[in-house]
Amino acid sequence: MSSLHALLAESIHPTAHEVFRAHGVEVHTAPGGLSQDDLIRTLNGLPAGHLVVGVRSKTQVRKAVMEAVPRLAAIGCFCIGTDQVDLEDATARGVAVFNAPFSNTRSVAELVIGEVIMLSRQIFVRSAAAHRGVWEKSANGAHEVRGKTLGIIGYGHIGSQLSILAEALGMRVLYHDVVPKLPLGNAEATDALESLLSQSDFVTLHVPDTPQTRGMFGDAELRQMKKGAYLVNASRGQVVDIEALRAQLESGHIAGAAIDVYPKEPAKRGDTFESPLRGLDQVILTPHIGGSTQEAQANIGREVALALSGYLQEGRTTSCLTLPNLEPGPLSQGSRILNQHRNVPGVLSAINQVVSATGLNITGQHLGTQESTGMLTMDVALSSDDPRVQELVAGIEALETSIRTRLL
Repeated sequence: MSSLHALLAESIHPTAHEVFRAHGVEVHTAPGGLSQDDLIRTLNGLPAGHLVVGVRSKTQVRKAVMEAVPRLAAIGCFCIGTDQVDLEDATARGVAVFNAPFSNTRSVAELVIGEVIMLSRQIFVRSAAAHRGVWEKSANGAHEVRGKTLGIIGYGHIGSQLSILAEALGMRVLYHDVVPKLPLGNAEATDALESLLSQSDFVTLHVPDTPQTRGMFGDAELRQMKKGAYLVNASRGQVVDIEALRAQLESGHIAGAAIDVYPKEPAKRGDTFESPLRGLDQVILTPHIGGSTQEAQANIGREVALALSGYLQEGRTTSCLTLPNLEPGPLSQGSRILNQHRNVPGVLSAINQVVSATGLNITGQHLGTQESTGMLTMDVALSSDDPRVQELVAGIEALETSIRTRLL
């Protein structure tokens, strides 16, 4: 039986299973989201060995979980966001956290551009009428998007790709970001958010969930939008004040909206969805499916599983959110020790003294630091079952600066 185990919750795409199995990691699954208690119970019930957990947006991996499952080596967020993980505690405990910030970029951008067209042509209103048996054949309120202005708030991977798609449709693109970004194509940066809002026929949000972005789009921002403009939110549910949006929709100041994320979302598929926006014909409501395409999920499964497998087998931490990024390369012979430690003076000297006491020869060494944490990979010429290697691991682990030490 493998000594490497992965618990995958929330129906993570089969590509992740394939990658893990190809790398000698035994896969265990849990249906749907897990509560903290269920997650702890399930993880502690798995066979002995190094352990990683893969989650999406519903399963929370908080301090209580990491405290109760000390052998948890890494967490994979098979999505863009990491809100469901206590990153501070993971950093302090030396738990590696990986996500997939780019894999569903295209899927989200395509949904948004599709919704912009649907809103502009009043498609959902006319479709609903047709379902009721009403023939609403009219050009009233229907417009081409060509020549209109799209305002993008947050010009990251999704926002910038959306920018290219919009320009291909003949739209003018404005964008606003708190970090200066070079424009793609003919997009124009705006220094002030108010400037973007006052000029845009469509405003779309692509910002992360931070204390600064929660509630950033409320009544004041909605009033600054052009009369008759549309709002699209496929970023985070806490960004938009939903009650304020409903009021501006009912007043007619905002012509319509497309919302994919909400302040409160049902725990699982099939649960009742409640929102103040229900019942408004001019609003497109989708159940947080911006990145929910087979292509995106396959890419996410592959990307995160490769990152987790690389960490388990080689100590590779490229793109890790909680540890220094190291790329030590494959181990050709012997064994590799991975040590995470407090980033204070004298650590490497103390570790080398332990190595000297065991008389082992170091064949490779990589060190990286990140704020309060340091990470070292050390290759030695002997196999992992050699008593001297076990002695070396125990000696390094015993250092007061060590957070976590394991033999790969």
